[in-house]
Amino acid sequence: QVQLVESGGGYVQAGGSLRLSCTASGRTLSIYAMGWFRQAPGKEREFVAKIDWSGGNIGVADSVKGRFTISRDNAKNTVFLQMDSLKPEDTAVYYCNVVRNMRPQWSWGQGTQVTVSS
Repeated sequence: QVQLVESGGGYVQAGGSLRLSCTASGRTLSIYAMGWFRQAPGKEREFVAKIDWSGGNIGVADSVKGRFTISRDNAKNTVFLQMDSLKPEDTAVYYCNVVRNMRPQWSWGQGTQVTVSS
């Protein structure tokens, strides 16, 4: 069974940076468009960013535009989310997934917790 695995989360002060990674056990991600999502306590999961299989057609939510950057390294079967100028409102569990029309296609992984202190 394919499992998405997110890592790189942690605790950081406002203004700091983190780099999240996403890979999959049992299947290559290189042929899929990928996305990052997040879910804050008491809120629904929301879209953060997407990237197509070749590294193009990037889309980013308005709330993170100019601060977060999505990228991928298909040779390493990994998708990244570089998060800079973090704000307390970015605190959430972050998940990656295969996307189609910005909608998740696979089962969710365990996610990685990002906590930003003010």
